[in-house]
Amino acid sequence: MKAIILKEAGSVENLEYVELARPAINEGEVLIKVKAISINPVDTKSRSGKGVYGRIKTENPLILGWDISGIVEETKSSDFKIGDEVFGMVNFPGHGKAYAEFVAVPANQLALKPKNISFEDAAASTLVALTAYQALVHNANIQEGQNVLVHAASGGVGHIAVQIAKHLGAKVTGTSSAKNKDFVLGLGADSHIDYHGFDWKSAGRTFDFVLDTIGGDNIDHSLEVTKEGGSIISIPTGLNEEVTSKANSKGVKGYFILVQSSGEDMKQIASFLESGAVKPHVSKVFPFEQMREAHLEQETGRTVGKIVITL
Repeated sequence: MKAIILKEAGSVENLEYVELARPAINEGEVLIKVKAISINPVDTKSRSGKGVYGRIKTENPLILGWDISGIVEETKSSDFKIGDEVFGMVNFPGHGKAYAEFVAVPANQLALKPKNISFEDAAASTLVALTAYQALVHNANIQEGQNVLVHAASGGVGHIAVQIAKHLGAKVTGTSSAKNKDFVLGLGADSHIDYHGFDWKSAGRTFDFVLDTIGGDNIDHSLEVTKEGGSIISIPTGLNEEVTSKANSKGVKGYFILVQSSGEDMKQIASFLESGAVKPHVSKVFPFEQMREAHLEQETGRTVGKIVITL
């Protein structure tokens, strides 16, 4: 099979195209013939030696990638049969091995792909959708009528989080640059904040929950607008002790989450996709042979929605 390995951390030139044997599957696993892959900031960070590279750097061959959609080729699980169209996030935050024509996946990390969406849209609705869902539902327990702020609402996690929060009945504000205002409002956000020059200190503490997908100073900005008794979840950086202390001093709960592979959560996401409650936005599609170009595009930090790779 075709695959892309990472020989060592570094630039996109370190992504090497190779031929490998198809992976064998163990009990409880299925072999997926991959139709589409999506990439995320964690892909490019891990390639460069950050992200989850430290967890997987001793693997040989080291194959990046976690988000897939495809067709069941072989199965050693009663959950799926040969020919089923499935999607999911593979073994995150471990070794996903998704940059390949065939991927061995624990069946309990997958869900059936809804018939009404493409393989490209399915691949785009994995890590980012799981992150948004696990943050909003499992951690924040968002309730109808709550005020929710989603940072980077035009990005991968953000654009899905806006839609899930709206589906849960929240009143949603999304941040982005001014040029993406219409996109964010088109997702269903009730209001928009242009983060360039916004006066966070004077905005008032109006939000029950803030989903921070940016980190850094953004966490401090978020504390300025979160109600006492509210909460902030940070995705990219976590909360250091200083910020946690600041949050506590304002009566705010601040914490970090790391998304986990989950077939049960993927089934819920599948139901959102099937009903139309959530629609992923795929900004660019690259062929498998242009994974390096896809990484460079992801690294611009200006992606609206998701980047997908097709096989």
